[in-house]
Amino acid sequence: MRLKVEEEILEELNLNDALAVERTNLAVERTFLAYFRTSVVFASAGFTIVRLAALGQIEELGYFLLWGAPVILAVGIWRYIAVYRKVKKQYYRLVERIRKSKHK
Repeated sequence: MRLKVEEEILEELNLNDALAVERTNLAVERTFLAYFRTSVVFASAGFTIVRLAALGQIEELGYFLLWGAPVILAVGIWRYIAVYRKVKKQYYRLVERIRKSKHK
């Protein structure tokens, strides 16, 4: 759900700029989902290795994977927030530049 301010700003951008912003937002979300998916795979693989007695020889790997899953998820969340803020900052700079050029 978009904010009213974002809708007004998107109306000021030309179609190419608006689509570029949307592509960038989708890429950021897709990257976060890749981190999330990797975290889930690590957690499930680690849990399986730890719980199966037949895989007792690599139990340490299971614990490593279980430990690594939340770390990967935390890195994914941190990167998502950092990149989203950077994109949003550049987005508003672009809008301000467009507004200034319209008023000249």
